[in-house]
Amino acid sequence: MGKRIVVVGAGAVGGYTGGRMAQAGEDVTLIDAWPEHVEYIRKHGLQLSGVTPQEKYSIAVPALHICDVQRLIKEKPVDIAFVCVKSYDTEWATQLIKPYLAADGFVVSLQNCLNEERIAAIVGWGKVLGCIASLIAAELYQAGHIKRTVPVSGAAHTVFRVGEVHGRSTPRAEEVARLLAHVDSSRVTANLWGERWSKLVVNSMRNGLSAVSGLSGNQRDLAEGPRDLSIRLGSRTVRVGQALGFQLEKMMGMEPETLARAGEGSADAKAEIVEILVKNAKTRSDEQRPSMAQDIFKGRRTETEFINGFVAAKGEEIGVPAPIHARMNELVKQVERGEIKPGAEHIANLWNGTADVRR
Repeated sequence: MGKRIVVVGAGAVGGYTGGRMAQAGEDVTLIDAWPEHVEYIRKHGLQLSGVTPQEKYSIAVPALHICDVQRLIKEKPVDIAFVCVKSYDTEWATQLIKPYLAADGFVVSLQNCLNEERIAAIVGWGKVLGCIASLIAAELYQAGHIKRTVPVSGAAHTVFRVGEVHGRSTPRAEEVARLLAHVDSSRVTANLWGERWSKLVVNSMRNGLSAVSGLSGNQRDLAEGPRDLSIRLGSRTVRVGQALGFQLEKMMGMEPETLARAGEGSADAKAEIVEILVKNAKTRSDEQRPSMAQDIFKGRRTETEFINGFVAAKGEEIGVPAPIHARMNELVKQVERGEIKPGAEHIANLWNGTADVRR
C-alpha cells in the first residue's frame, strides 16, 4: 500500500509539488490556510500550468482547510508530511501535523531557508528530512491556479535534493526522492547543509532585490546595475557560508568561489558569472518573479529575516560582516510596512557603490 502523504501549505511550491504527485497516483492530501484556494480545489480541481501547453493539467486532489485537519485522526496515519509554508510559519505548521504522524512518520522541510532545526525542536531530529527545491519558480496567481515560469529541468538540472540531517542515504530519503521525481528531476544528497546554504546564496541574490525594486527576474539579471548588486549579495553569502564551514555546491552553473571573487572585484570572475546569469535569463518567462516579490505584490509578509536578514545575522556572529544584506533586509521591511513603494531608486545607491556599505 502506498504512503499516506500530506502537504502542509499548498501554495506555489507545495501545491505544484503535491498536485503532480497526486496526478501520478500517490495518496496526497493538501492542507492550506487560504479558504478560497481550498474551496476551488475541492470544486474544480487544482489547475497547473507551465511554459508549454503540454504542462497544463487539472488535477483532482483532496484539500483540507486548517480547521478540518482534526478529521485526520479518523484516517490512516500520515507517513510523510511535507511542510511547504513560509519560514515564519514553520513552528505552527509542524505542530499542526505532529499529532497525525505515524509511528515511523516524518516531516520533510520543502521550504526556503534553514528550518530543519526548528522542526526538530517539535518532532525530534529522527523525524526530520530536508529537501531543497532548486529552480522550480512556481506562482500561485489566483485561487486554485499555479503556474511554473521556468521549463521543466529534467536531466539538465536536478531540481529536488533530498537529504538526511546526518548526511547518510536512507530508504526514506530514497522514497521521498522517488515521489518528487513525479514532479521533476530528484536525487538524494549527502550534503544537505551545503545544499541549503547554496540555495540561500541564490535566494539572497534575488528575493530582496526584486521585492524592493519591483523588477522581474529577467529585468534584474539583464540590467547591469541590479545584476552587479545581485552578484555582490551572492558573493558575501558565499563567504559567510564558507566561514561557517559549509561545503557549497555549484549554483545554476555558478561555482561558489567564482561568484565570491566576482563580487570582490575580479573582472574575469565577474565576466563568467554575468554570462551565466544572462544565459539563464533567456530560459525563463518574463513574468517570473521570486517569491518575496510575489509576496510584496500580494501584500503579504516576506521571508526577508530568513534570507538577507539571516545572512547578515550569521555574518555578524562569526566576524564576516554582511552590511549590504542588513541594508537590503531593512529596505524590504520598509516596503512591507508601506513606508516606501517598490522602485529601483531604493537600491541604486547600493549597486553604484555610493552607499556606506562594505562588500
